[in-house]
Amino acid sequence: MKRIKLLVVDDSAVVRQAVTGLLARDPEIEVMGAVADPLLAMERMKEQWPDVLLLDVEMPRMDGITFLKKIMAERPTPVVICSTFTEQGAAATLAALAAGAVTIITKPKLGLRSFLHDASDEIASAIKSAARANLERLLPGQARTATGANVKGLTPIAGPARVPIGERVVAIGASAGGTQALEAVLSALPRLCPGIVVVQHMPEKFTAAFATRLAGMCRIAVKEAENGDPVLPGRALIAPGGKHLRLTRGSNQYQVEVLDGPPVNRHRPSVDVLFRSVAKTAGKGALGIIMTGMGNDGAAGLLEMRNAGARTVAQNEESCVVYGMPKEAVRCGAVQKSVPLREIGREIVL
Repeated sequence: MKRIKLLVVDDSAVVRQAVTGLLARDPEIEVMGAVADPLLAMERMKEQWPDVLLLDVEMPRMDGITFLKKIMAERPTPVVICSTFTEQGAAATLAALAAGAVTIITKPKLGLRSFLHDASDEIASAIKSAARANLERLLPGQARTATGANVKGLTPIAGPARVPIGERVVAIGASAGGTQALEAVLSALPRLCPGIVVVQHMPEKFTAAFATRLAGMCRIAVKEAENGDPVLPGRALIAPGGKHLRLTRGSNQYQVEVLDGPPVNRHRPSVDVLFRSVAKTAGKGALGIIMTGMGNDGAAGLLEMRNAGARTVAQNEESCVVYGMPKEAVRCGAVQKSVPLREIGREIVL
């Protein structure tokens, strides 16, 4: 079996040494080098091109985003971002995802070596998934506008919906590749559409910046969910990183509960937690959508939604960056229909 050639680009010697040592035990990954900045990486890549880059964002001489854009313009290569767990790092990492990075791994400023040791399985999994990613689906698309103009070929959808939407709720789950896919779907929706609740696998601090970014390019309102927020037509609520999101029913409307709890399927927020609550609370008044991502989070919850009478949709393999979560949902019988990314918005307003 061909091993995945990995190049680590990080100005932290601790990261370079720890990642190299930890991944040396994985038979599927070969660390071909670990360098301190992008200029050194470019020299190394003249000799041998990696299958995957593990890339820091903030580095001397050339920042990671500039390097990422250069790589994607010259020879697109899967990139896993390894970013510091800060608000400033969140904004930079979102820019990296928009430029074509596959996924994020966050690292703390303190206790770095022990964190990397504990997260070695997560890092290896992210690298393997990145190596299999459909990179064409990640490359920056057409210019976006705040009025919801074309994004990656998705035409803005005319509204309003043909049926009353006050009692409907749409639940969406996504992971790797999901930030770009959600931008495409949400920015094409009309102002009047069912209320939407979203779990995108993303760390704490990153989801607030992501929601703000979406709000600037969509006709619908988008915000990071807060406990007790009502689910309103024409608005999407994004689950906060590090918290679970559940749908509940108030006296006369749906609302969300933001809560602590252990990770589910290794994730917090978890798509399964959201989908199961939607199955219980909304039943046949709901639409469940599972999109690009690695792993199986959301498959069991989507099956519960289908069994409760909800419509269920998966993003098809051809349009996914990583066809992991939708594949597992299809495999367990949770999915009624698989559609391309460009058609998901139409499913929402049906």
